[in-house]
Amino acid sequence: MEYKYQIVLIGTLIPICDDIVKLFYHKLGEMNLQEGFYKVIHASNKNEYKGNQPTYVLYFGNPDSNYEDVEWVEKLMEDGNIILPIFYESFSKEIPGILSNQNGLKYNEYSKDKIVDLILESFGKLRNSRKIFISYKRDESSSVAIQLYEALEKNNFDVFLDTHSIKQGEPFQDELWHRMTDCDVIVLLNTNKFLESEWCEKEIAEASVKQIGVIQLIWPDHKLENMAEVCFPILLKKEDFCNEIYNDKDISKLIDKTINQVIQQVESVRARNLASRQDNLITEFLNAARKNGKTVNVQPERFITEELGVKKRRIFIPSVGIPQSIDCNQSSELKKEIKEFSVEEVYLIYDDVRIREKWLRHLKYLNVYLDVKTIKKQEFDLWLKEN
Repeated sequence: MEYKYQIVLIGTLIPICDDIVKLFYHKLGEMNLQEGFYKVIHASNKNEYKGNQPTYVLYFGNPDSNYEDVEWVEKLMEDGNIILPIFYESFSKEIPGILSNQNGLKYNEYSKDKIVDLILESFGKLRNSRKIFISYKRDESSSVAIQLYEALEKNNFDVFLDTHSIKQGEPFQDELWHRMTDCDVIVLLNTNKFLESEWCEKEIAEASVKQIGVIQLIWPDHKLENMAEVCFPILLKKEDFCNEIYNDKDISKLIDKTINQVIQQVESVRARNLASRQDNLITEFLNAARKNGKTVNVQPERFITEELGVKKRRIFIPSVGIPQSIDCNQSSELKKEIKEFSVEEVYLIYDDVRIREKWLRHLKYLNVYLDVKTIKKQEFDLWLKEN
């Protein structure tokens, strides 16, 4: 079998490398992706590396500056591969000079999920935008909400917080629903009176309808609410707060260890939740297509093909959240990769509920000028009848 995706592990390999590989294959299973399309390559089997295939490289640093595999690094860089240097204390000491211009990652106990997600993003199996929505009650948990906003932003997430993320002049509630539609995970601060807020309750209802994963931080002296369909609870204790102050909206703060645990959970939940929402789109489209007599199949790469005749197909790609023009361009590249068939048309399928009208008009505009078109979930049946 030709291995389409290559993960190269080089440098000073230690047991965490095996943990990262195990977690990578675990996430492939959660995302319903076939393991056979992926290969892990070490220096010991570098003859199996193929320079013309998608590759992500992890370079593990050496605390004593005894750099390994430097010559192979040169070859991998010449091939245009992404290389992530991983260090433990000092980048300049542990990573060879040839990688000095690369943006490295300092490894800690919470890094494995982030590393795996970066690999999946590079291979296009997990979208590059890392969007998080914080749901909270202002008069109970503002200080913690702002703390999480800053910590997640620092870890390369695009975070929505109502007080920081909506521009002046924008319709507040429309923009809030729009941004929730496009998020990967909701971090919900479940304080004592959270559900007494009409808008907080509506946010949870929206999350359930769209099956967005909710990480629920449950305040001390409070209880887990069965409020969201896809929920990952974290029970907080007094000790999780600085000076054990948890009920002051202005000064309560989580300790660093707890913040790191929340970020790790966000990384962990993100991939499986996006995969679940993608599966829902695929199922809805398949049901509508077969109802309308179409011959459709799901490919291992998680896109749908419709057979149009001898070696002719059109392709439907599920897009979670709000389709962007870059998604259309990337999807257009798929035409070139499928060489054994003539690909007639490529479409992105998406759920348009709560997407703002101005963005729907933008997508309609792109449909006129780009090769890749978009189809709304609410119009699957009608579109398939007419096409």
